[in-house]
Amino acid sequence: MDRLRIIVTAVVLGLAGAIAPIAAMFHLSWTQAVQNEHERLHLFAGRAIARADMSLNEARDALRQIDRFTGIPCSADHIARMRQLTINTRTIEEMGYFENGLLKCSSWGPTDGRVAQSKPDFVTSDGIAVTARMQPVMSAGHTLMALRYKDHNALVDPVRFADIIVDPGVQLALTTENGILVGALNAPDPARIGKIVAGPEEGLDDDLLFATARGTGWIAVATEPQSQILDGVRRQQRLLLPLGAFIAAFIIGVVVWLSRRRLSPLGELQIAVRKREFIVHYQPIVELRTGTCIGAEALARWKRPDGSLVQPDHFIPLAEESGLITAITDQVIALVVSDLNSLLVADRSLHIAINLSATDVGTERVLPVIARALQHTGIQPRQIWLEATERGFVDIEAARSTLTRARELGHAVAIDDFGTGYSSLSYLEGLPLDALKIDKSFIDTISTNSATSSVTPHIIEMAKTLKLKIVAEGVETQAQADYLLERDVDYGQGWLFARPMPAADFIAYCRRAKVPSGKV
Repeated sequence: MDRLRIIVTAVVLGLAGAIAPIAAMFHLSWTQAVQNEHERLHLFAGRAIARADMSLNEARDALRQIDRFTGIPCSADHIARMRQLTINTRTIEEMGYFENGLLKCSSWGPTDGRVAQSKPDFVTSDGIAVTARMQPVMSAGHTLMALRYKDHNALVDPVRFADIIVDPGVQLALTTENGILVGALNAPDPARIGKIVAGPEEGLDDDLLFATARGTGWIAVATEPQSQILDGVRRQQRLLLPLGAFIAAFIIGVVVWLSRRRLSPLGELQIAVRKREFIVHYQPIVELRTGTCIGAEALARWKRPDGSLVQPDHFIPLAEESGLITAITDQVIALVVSDLNSLLVADRSLHIAINLSATDVGTERVLPVIARALQHTGIQPRQIWLEATERGFVDIEAARSTLTRARELGHAVAIDDFGTGYSSLSYLEGLPLDALKIDKSFIDTISTNSATSSVTPHIIEMAKTLKLKIVAEGVETQAQADYLLERDVDYGQGWLFARPMPAADFIAYCRRAKVPSGKV
């Protein structure tokens, strides 16, 4: 189930990792292209404001010059001066003089005095009154803008206020702050310009991209159809999509790497340790002379979520190599106490043997773990045997220290799988041991003509010389049991008596295998 979950998660993350960066680059391409277009439109709008201000300044200068005229109003000199300023100022189409609010003369000549001053749309900070749109009287022409300073005014073609070069497809409009259209390029829609002026500085109005700029009394709006930015989007995509593809490939690579780690034997073992997927099976140890169950060896089993069991030889070497064995040992200790607390308290003759890794034999780490687990349980330390394989005696002094301390705490100590490592008689004499377990490989040679069949009796004699209790592992036939009994071997363990079993089955077995005087 965990494997399936990891695979499904990896597929989902892989798809997300492949799609998300590409989608993000598409979105970023669009966003960047829109931003670039907004910046371009802002540039055009800003140029329109600058052009409008320049035109206003030209007209302002002309109005101030004519205001300084000291001759008789509407005289030939006055009209000539207005006409000269009109000709010399490109922005101005016509100039006029007002007296008592009525037009008295213009650069064209005297008037009948019936044209009244127009109401300004706004007044600049330096006193220029601006009327955005009006129809000239003296000159027959299109609608003009009127700029008035004191008694003089100047009529200006609105086109002069938006007279800039723009890219194809760009529309430009110049309005007053209250939305009156002053000048335009490429025929923008006045209704939409009015809507845009009332909104944010930039954005997208339906299919129209726009940007605005504000000046002294002016608002410039630059727009273009949304379709105009497609070339920009494609340019951005050419830049960003390779980056998105690289990011997607990187994410997929990371997902695959992590998934392989999680799906590797070590990754699965790490998950099992974290989720405490280990259980304990107990293989009974019997007294060969009476057949009485005197205890069991606790054997770790990895129970997957689907209920299948993984045998120790498939994960213990990896656990030892990776350092996870200490966490597994701690879980085994906790499970032994939880499974068999009542049984061990009820029958003090029983013991449970727990295997120690080379790491635990080389240090005293596991001893306080066991002490804490036994607190307040009633289980006596002597009922917990500690088994160490010969592989754990690489540092003989450290091993001696650990085993000595274990015996001081009340635990019995056995050397497990004896004969498969490199222990010698001198090693055994120097170690604080209580029992020796003969490895199954030697028991299998009993009553055979193999080269190692003669080793078994020597191991038995050596153990007796050292006054160690002897446990024969892997006893599978009655002939083997008889052979061991003839040589006064104390205990046997193997399929002849019972296979490893769950706690409930072991408790039932133990009660059946006890002599009548047993306490259980």
